[in-house]
Amino acid sequence: MRLAFCGNDNASAYNISAGVLRNVCFVDALNLVPHVFLLFITFPILFIGWGSQSSKVQIHHNTWLHFPGHNLRWILTFTLLFVHVCEIAEGIVSDTQMKSRHLHLFLPAIMGFVAATVSIVYYHNIETSNFPKLLLALFLYWIMAFVTKTIKLVRYCQDGVPFSQLRFCITGIMVILYGLLMAVEINVIRVRRYVFFMNPQKVKPPEDLQDLGVRFLQPFVNLLSKATYWWMNTLIISAHKKPVDLKAIGKLPIAMRALTNYVCLKEAYEEQKKKVADQPNRSPSIWLAMYSAFGRPILLSSTFRYLADLLGFAGPLCISGIVQGFQNTTNNTNITEKVKDSSNSYLSSEEFLRNVYVLAVLLFLALILQRTFLQASYYVTTETGINLRGALLAMIYNKILRLSTSNLSMGEMTLGQINNLVAIETNQLMWFLFLCPNLWAMPVQIIMGVILLYNLLGVSALVGAAVIVLLAPIQYFIATKLAEAQKSTLDYSTERLKKTNEILKGIKLLKLYAWEHIFCTSVEETRMKELTSLKTFALHTSLSIFMNAAIPIAAVLATFVTYAYTTDKPLQPAQAFASLSLFHILVTPLFLLSTVVRFAVKAIVSVQKLNEFLLSDEIGDDSWRGGDSSVAYESCKKHTGLHTKAINRRQPLRYQLESYEQPRKPTRPVEIDDIAIKVTNGYFSWGSGLATLSNINIRIPTGQMTMIVGQVGCGKSSLLLAILGEMQTLEGKVHWSKLPDRQMNTEGYFRNRYSVAYAAQKPWLLNATVEENIIFGSPFNKQRYKAVTDACSLQPDIDLLPFGDQTEIGERGINLSGGQRQRICVARALYQNTNIVFLDDPFSALDIHLSDHLMQEGILKFLQEDKRTLVLVTHKLQYLPHADWIIAMKDGMVLREGTLKDIQNKDVELYEHWKTLMNRQDQELEKDMEADQTTLERKTLRRAMYPRESKSQLEDEDEEEEEEEDEDDNMSTVLRLRTKMPWKTCWRYLTSGGFFLLFLMIFSKLLKHSVIVAIDYWLATWTSMDNVNDVRSTDDVKSTNKTYHVAVFSILSGAGIVLCLITSLTVEWMGLTAAKNLHHNLLNKIILGPIRFFDMTPLGLILNRFSADTNIIDQHIPPTLESLTRSTLLCLSAIGMISYATPWFLVALVPLGIAFYFIQKYFRVASKDLQELDDSTQLPLLCHFSETAEGLTTIRAFRHEARFKQRMLELTDTNNIAYLFLSAANRWLEVRTDYLGACIVLTAAVTSITEGPHSGFVGLGLLYALTITNYLNWVVRNLADLEVQMGAVKKVHSFLNMESENYDGYLDPSQVPKDWPQEGEIKIENLCVRYENNLKPVLKHVKAYIKPGQKVGICGRTGSGKSSLSLAFFRMVDIFDGRIVIDGIDISKLPLHTLRSRLSIILQDPILFSGSIRFNLDPECKCTDDRLWEALEIAQLKNMVKSLPGGLDAMVTEGGENFSVGQRQLFCLARAFVRKSSILIMDEATASIDMATENILQKVVMTAFADRTVVTIAHRVHTILTADLVIVMKRGNILEYDTPENLLSQEDGIFASFVRADM
Repeated sequence: MRLAFCGNDNASAYNISAGVLRNVCFVDALNLVPHVFLLFITFPILFIGWGSQSSKVQIHHNTWLHFPGHNLRWILTFTLLFVHVCEIAEGIVSDTQMKSRHLHLFLPAIMGFVAATVSIVYYHNIETSNFPKLLLALFLYWIMAFVTKTIKLVRYCQDGVPFSQLRFCITGIMVILYGLLMAVEINVIRVRRYVFFMNPQKVKPPEDLQDLGVRFLQPFVNLLSKATYWWMNTLIISAHKKPVDLKAIGKLPIAMRALTNYVCLKEAYEEQKKKVADQPNRSPSIWLAMYSAFGRPILLSSTFRYLADLLGFAGPLCISGIVQGFQNTTNNTNITEKVKDSSNSYLSSEEFLRNVYVLAVLLFLALILQRTFLQASYYVTTETGINLRGALLAMIYNKILRLSTSNLSMGEMTLGQINNLVAIETNQLMWFLFLCPNLWAMPVQIIMGVILLYNLLGVSALVGAAVIVLLAPIQYFIATKLAEAQKSTLDYSTERLKKTNEILKGIKLLKLYAWEHIFCTSVEETRMKELTSLKTFALHTSLSIFMNAAIPIAAVLATFVTYAYTTDKPLQPAQAFASLSLFHILVTPLFLLSTVVRFAVKAIVSVQKLNEFLLSDEIGDDSWRGGDSSVAYESCKKHTGLHTKAINRRQPLRYQLESYEQPRKPTRPVEIDDIAIKVTNGYFSWGSGLATLSNINIRIPTGQMTMIVGQVGCGKSSLLLAILGEMQTLEGKVHWSKLPDRQMNTEGYFRNRYSVAYAAQKPWLLNATVEENIIFGSPFNKQRYKAVTDACSLQPDIDLLPFGDQTEIGERGINLSGGQRQRICVARALYQNTNIVFLDDPFSALDIHLSDHLMQEGILKFLQEDKRTLVLVTHKLQYLPHADWIIAMKDGMVLREGTLKDIQNKDVELYEHWKTLMNRQDQELEKDMEADQTTLERKTLRRAMYPRESKSQLEDEDEEEEEEEDEDDNMSTVLRLRTKMPWKTCWRYLTSGGFFLLFLMIFSKLLKHSVIVAIDYWLATWTSMDNVNDVRSTDDVKSTNKTYHVAVFSILSGAGIVLCLITSLTVEWMGLTAAKNLHHNLLNKIILGPIRFFDMTPLGLILNRFSADTNIIDQHIPPTLESLTRSTLLCLSAIGMISYATPWFLVALVPLGIAFYFIQKYFRVASKDLQELDDSTQLPLLCHFSETAEGLTTIRAFRHEARFKQRMLELTDTNNIAYLFLSAANRWLEVRTDYLGACIVLTAAVTSITEGPHSGFVGLGLLYALTITNYLNWVVRNLADLEVQMGAVKKVHSFLNMESENYDGYLDPSQVPKDWPQEGEIKIENLCVRYENNLKPVLKHVKAYIKPGQKVGICGRTGSGKSSLSLAFFRMVDIFDGRIVIDGIDISKLPLHTLRSRLSIILQDPILFSGSIRFNLDPECKCTDDRLWEALEIAQLKNMVKSLPGGLDAMVTEGGENFSVGQRQLFCLARAFVRKSSILIMDEATASIDMATENILQKVVMTAFADRTVVTIAHRVHTILTADLVIVMKRGNILEYDTPENLLSQEDGIFASFVRADM
């Protein structure tokens, strides 16, 4: 057949006698002109443009712009393209009905399609390079196209072509579209004036794009890139080369920053407040505020959602059309179609839509559009949700900064509640926003679905719909049960964590006493409770999954069985498969509905809580202190009724009051100008209405030191807070003097007039470095910083920290002791450049040396030199002589005010009282001089930082570093690891659930999916058979046939439902078993680990395995695994089914498979990084909130609210950008997998139409192709999730490969005598000890002999091997040579448990566990009460314990916090005594206690342990002067070994020098 433009079957085709424009073919040719014109003009420009662009590598987005009407132009162009496709299709379909090819029917349309595509590409390039003059070419094109199309339309009208003809409609629509595009172009000229105007308008790109830090381009790219997330490609591909970090994701665009949204929401909320201002009982509605601030995007998202849902119904309709058409063509092949003649070549719309290929293409386009709209809807809600969360967080934070102190202290608002608001309520609202379009989209979807079903199947469809609707409430019920189960699980796991934490903290003690199993079982018990609760959780989860899978099967079964028995007509394949696909559509909203309703309920509760919080009391505005005001935490622990002993008496007294007579700098009489602060007639309360402070009239002189003294609880701290404006002023006023405005201080900084440097009684640290804590936002000045750290004697402490003053401290950092924390807070107050400094009892946690140093260097020297006003609250009366002004308080009133001289003259009684108190302090001073608390604190810190064998540890680290360096060389291996799935770990996880369950799971899964496929297959054969047998069979055959088909169908469906239940149960059951086994193995492994492991591994790291990782293994992996296997098997069974129906499909599958592989590979890596970023940025945000709430008073006193707000906004934005990118990456993936799915549908449709066996299978293939689109992205998402979650299993496994201690000995426990060791004779023969077999020995060839009942002292410098020797008795270290023989048995032959349970030790750090006192003394419950009381009596604790409620059953809090350190040490002594062992080892047991307790200990050792062998490792040498034998060690060798008397007589001996140094 020859090709001809106008076809060659009609002679009159080229005849123009009736006029040129009357010839149809000529008009079509005329339509080609504009398209060709555009291509000729734009191609060279595009090529030149691309050539020059490639030289610039990549144009940066700082030139990006959107011309006016940008989005409208994209939408119109896409519509135009769609109409072109219809035109092409119409042309081709008309052409197939002609005798010869008529190119003019479709060639112009094809050219139009190309031209429209080129026009938008061209436009995009002009826009990104901001060169509007080139738009003229497009302007001309639109005009020409408009004119030629109008000519064609007019010609059709003249010919009287009816409106029902498709070609007429298409031409009409085209004319409108070209006209609109022309209008858009004119508008651009009007606004930008780039041509025809004298002064073109200069336009800059948006602010965000000029800032190179903004990498989130979604708001700025064009519509196509917005819809397909094309701009994400660079990020996702670069993730392959190097991990995504915060720098790669940049900053948030301005419109999405927390501040922008906060302002919106705040204004909306204020509006609501105004509305209800006159109605006292109504509270402002947060819902309305949220709607007015974020309503528009929610509406937009809902619109997208409606469009997507309506387009979703195109699937079933197209399937029914295709199957119907296919059936007709197979049945009607015998009827030859009449060939139409060319003059009548118009198609009506119905004919056009009956064409099967047209339907296939329409289905493809509908799917692509539907998916694009759906993802757009998701994206808009996510972005709005994130914006809302940012706004809410900022609102909550601003409210925290203004909370009234009494609210926090009176317990109306606890820190826990605030943390919940931040961590839970805001997220609930965010999630509600994500899901809320479903609330109004779902009903529409359900109603539409039911109507369509009714059209297809009549009444029987309603039966199926009824099944679904009736089962939906059960889903809701299950969902609520799930939430309950999760809550109880959480309670148990918190309890388990608390126990685990105690075990890990006291692991050394547990091992030395051989108690690890007792504690281990207690954790296991809690774990069993947790597992029971997890079982209910798992059961409900699997029920939920089961319902999800079984409801559609049940509904379909009900429908088709009803249909078979109620209607005479046989079931058509078109009906069957369309309705099947409709059921699939219906189930999703019903399943989601329960979740959405649950979230809606939660959101309502969250909003109530938020509203309560936002309406709670605020602190008063202090106009006299200017600036923003804010909140306090130091609670009213200061009630007026408390009279405890006023003075902490252990403090010594250096300066006698008498010495006051010495001439000091003359104090000027205080004039009124010299008063910094004056309080007149003040009555202040903590919000209860009762005055805590009454009748306060005081003045605080400028530039001098004022001391406030008085008993505990007399309102000293309250007075400071009242001056700071933290208390409620009932009457009176606080007057701050107006200082000369620009007062320079000595170093040339301007002092901030209204801020007060305040150090609270309870030290408050930020989660930041030491330096940041001290500087606290002021400029860094090296000399000043050094002076301050010296004054607070912080330098030695800083030197101990691993990174000096750059070490993180605070909640998440290194734990410092109370004294160290307090000194840092005082340093912060001194460093700040303020006129006024308030120190609230800065000496309370410091020992005497430090207090003196701080007083001399910090206060007298540093502050006085700066002429700063200082107010000091203190109990240390010996510092009174330094005060320029004294305020003495009692019971919330001022007792006296004045200089010390005044008080001495006027109130002799008070003065004498002070003197006696000071004398009493004095007498206790002698005892106290020895207990140097600071050195102890430093020692504890050093021990926490560097375990004993730090030297050998450092050598290890060097080796590790070398290994790391080798790894860095080959980046490629790292990349390979990043993209590989951790299959090995997955296998480990699956097998830890047991092989039987694993097999059962795999088998039941495969069986279930085979049955589901079989159901659909049977349906296909049944419907096709009915149609074939339609004509020939009698009624009887029909009914038996029907019964047979229905029976098989019902049996299969029933089996499918049962299998659904079985599989969902087995997965959850397997997950539970795996979780149980993994936790059990982990706990046992860790508890039996060598002590060195605990020295080397940070506690937090081990705890993480038990908290976060165990939680993931318990709750997250099973559902992910279930979902992954389900979606994978669904996709595989679908592909198998389609390939079975049409084998040609496999060929098309290859490129799609390759594309899918690359998409998932790239996505997984990027998603993992973004998820980690999201997690890691969340923690600092939550911490910032909690630490702000704790340090409110300090922040407000310093006037640092603005800085903290700024920090909060930064942290929020950082977290939000990570989350935004994560959700954008998910959209990126989903759009791509959805498009792949659409391609699968298209290929499946085309291949099955061309090659299909019979209509039933065509329907089946299409149905399965449609399900693939839904499940493809789940496969990838679940894979990515599983990969992240398998990290937890991997971490747990890394601990499971650890070496355990060798618990078995050569001797059987039964061979050891019951009362061994009876004598307590110890022989140490040539002992060599090391911590690990690859480390240097710490004891070298030690020989010693200790007689039964001897008291032995061991001394030596730190690191001389004293403690290692004590550990060697318990085989806590590796004895690789020599031996220790106790009572004739070599200890290395004994089982560890036996050995450790027969010896006693008192450790340096006293450790108590939470539980009763009885449990602490005797966890094994072996002893009688009398024995326990006896032990307590010996330890001088009997009376104290008797006074406690419950006696021996009195509770000990975690870590023994309710007892003092000395008492804890005495409990440890009692514990050692309860175990009647003939050998007691004391490892520096007196290091952390005061002299009094130490004396008790010494006495007990001499009397109660008279007949036992006692080995004391001495911290202070004078404790072992009374021993029978002294061993002096150095570097793992014994240097001196004799009685103390003999050793002292050697003048040059080491022991003698130690004793001299210690005196």
